[in-house]
Amino acid sequence: MAEQTTLKRALTTPEVILSGIGVILGAGIYALIGEAALTAGNALWLAFLLSATIAAFTGLSYAELSSMFPLASAEYEYTSRSFGHVLAFVVGILVILSGIIGAATVALGFAGYFQGLMDMPLVLTAALLLILTSAIIFAGIKQSAAFVITFTLIEAGGLLGVIAIGLPYLGSVDYFEAPAGIGGVLSAAALLFFAYQGFEEIVKLSEETVNPESTIPKSLLIALAATILLYMLVSLAAVSVAGWQGIAGSPAPFAVIAGQAFGTEAFLIFTVIALFATANTALLMLLASSRIVYGMARAGTLPRPFCYIHPATQTPAVAIVVALLFSLAFLSLGNISDVAMVANFTLYITFAVINAAVILLRFRMPDRPRPFRVPLSIGRLPVLPLLGILTCVLFLFELDIKVLFIGGVIIVAASLAGKILRMTQTPAGTQK
Repeated sequence: MAEQTTLKRALTTPEVILSGIGVILGAGIYALIGEAALTAGNALWLAFLLSATIAAFTGLSYAELSSMFPLASAEYEYTSRSFGHVLAFVVGILVILSGIIGAATVALGFAGYFQGLMDMPLVLTAALLLILTSAIIFAGIKQSAAFVITFTLIEAGGLLGVIAIGLPYLGSVDYFEAPAGIGGVLSAAALLFFAYQGFEEIVKLSEETVNPESTIPKSLLIALAATILLYMLVSLAAVSVAGWQGIAGSPAPFAVIAGQAFGTEAFLIFTVIALFATANTALLMLLASSRIVYGMARAGTLPRPFCYIHPATQTPAVAIVVALLFSLAFLSLGNISDVAMVANFTLYITFAVINAAVILLRFRMPDRPRPFRVPLSIGRLPVLPLLGILTCVLFLFELDIKVLFIGGVIIVAASLAGKILRMTQTPAGTQK
């Protein structure tokens, strides 16, 4: 029998941290800040702070679980160990879809900025970006990491540029002005939670990371802390320069801010920076989605061909193609806000389960080594994961009924698919 090809363990701590910062930064801050300003107004910073709260609670839970189970199947593995295979399959599908739908969302954001340079149809531009980034992912993990590090430095520079532009304008507006009141701020926070999507993607790199038990938790928390700080500063700077009315609903908000402060040349520069940022996030989301497809297929809960690894590139070729095709399909929704909210639904459900898994495993596996532990416990009960569950439920109530319906359909479909696959496979996961 030929030796099985495995994933290449090559990523170091700086590469994982930069990958994490890169996937978080480009997702919402470049693509969705204009949409959020419509309801949050100048209180945009407060919406980011509320979103950061749920992200922080859940980020700590991911850090503990990834130190216990450093596997590419990530959420599927955590849920399977806690609640069994049925719920694990549903959560695994939701995680895959969150990355796939997230990539579609960010690709539409890329297309919105690209229209500032060239008038091309949004969906066509977004589709071309997804195909190109999938080709990079197929080429290899080191090649992907090289693109990610370069693009991350560019997009971080863009955010620092926005902050620098806004410094002279600080104090120029009322930072508590919210046109739709606290309800509008909460709605914006529910949308902007997508901006923090990405910290959970870091755990999918566990089997391609050196010393993952310590590297993954540490990298996850550093990346999340850095992006929360940047988001708060950028949101204050953005409304200080243009006021919430100046960026509300804009498909290229940062380019608008730079153009207002420095003219046409600055508009073009920030448009190019935003293109790098959104392309970077699309790449990382597709990368993470392909890894969990691979991990679940290897575990026998998705068709076995999905875990095929190309011998030359050592990447999960079939899983990459699957992630690409589904991401292209979600482009048909067209509206970036709607696509982002569907992605958020999958995240809220997943994160509630992940926080619950931390709590349950503290009782079921108290003696299992935990290189990282969530702080603040009452006896064996960790408090922060409990708060994470409550905030996830709160944000679910902020979603539109249409989004809840689509999310419900996804859960029902995932449950049915899981039952069908279990009927057609043996316990070991091989086909009958």
